Amino acid sequence: MSGRLTNKVAIVTGGGAGIGEAISKKFAREGAAVVVVGLDSDPVREVVDEILAEGGRAIGYLGDISREETAKACVKAAVEEFGKLDILINNAGAFPTVSTIDKYPTEAFEYMIKNNIYSNFMMTRAAIPHLQKSKGNIVSAGSEAGHMGEPQNTPYGGTKGFVHAFQRGVAVEQAKFGVRSNIVGPGPIDTAWTHKETGPMNAKMEKLTVQGVPLGRRGTPEEVANVYLFLASDEASYVTGATYYVDGGVTISKGPHGDEVPSHLKQEPTGELNLKHSKDGNTKVRKEALASMS
Repeated sequence: MSGRLTNKVAIVTGGGAGIGEAISKKFAREGAAVVVVGLDSDPVREVVDEILAEGGRAIGYLGDISREETAKACVKAAVEEFGKLDILINNAGAFPTVSTIDKYPTEAFEYMIKNNIYSNFMMTRAAIPHLQKSKGNIVSAGSEAGHMGEPQNTPYGGTKGFVHAFQRGVAVEQAKFGVRSNIVGPGPIDTAWTHKETGPMNAKMEKLTVQGVPLGRRGTPEEVANVYLFLASDEASYVTGATYYVDGGVTISKGPHGDEVPSHLKQEPTGELNLKHSKDGNTKVRKEALASMS
């Protein structure tokens, strides 16, 4: 395969499901060798096999990257397999439950700190020496919630606010080494997180989430992956410390503008990627998190 990431090596955390699956497959199609990272319960092996079946290069890595030793081992595995590291995609994260702050479970807060903050920090720190050598870059999953806050899940927005500020600092600090760092801030995307059957939202929250999108629909994982691709590629060589919102206009919206969009414009684009795990991953992670709180 050849394309915008030819001869690049990328680690994609949370790469087996949802947006991460789309990033892994998009990068592989564009020529990158991809390390698909996930937990034991994630469909990492399936995604790797699907990339290989299309002629791409990929390996899987299973482990809890919020742990220092695991993050270091993940980066080491990528370099040993492919000889270098050009791109780190900090996509892994968690969204275990929703509640007002006065009732928010401490265990859920700690779980998000672990999966949204520790994983980003540990992987970034482990990858930086190799990214300095390759003049590589980092793209991390932020959120419109990290910019505006998130009612009913205020700690989630707080964890994403950390990612925004942390990676902007990394962008300035590492610029002298030729390393770039940027943020992608998804809005409501068609993954497990935004459906009441598979995520933490109830029916009312799900409806209000889509109503608040000026474009009148959820985004697709592939639409988000397209922005990751640009930022990770050499086409974005003069972009660092930036946050790109892929949110259908949520961050500029005031009111339920989505209701005004005609039905034919609310249809999601079909895309090009063969995505099979858009609604996997989070369901299992959420069940594990809730079980640990009981």
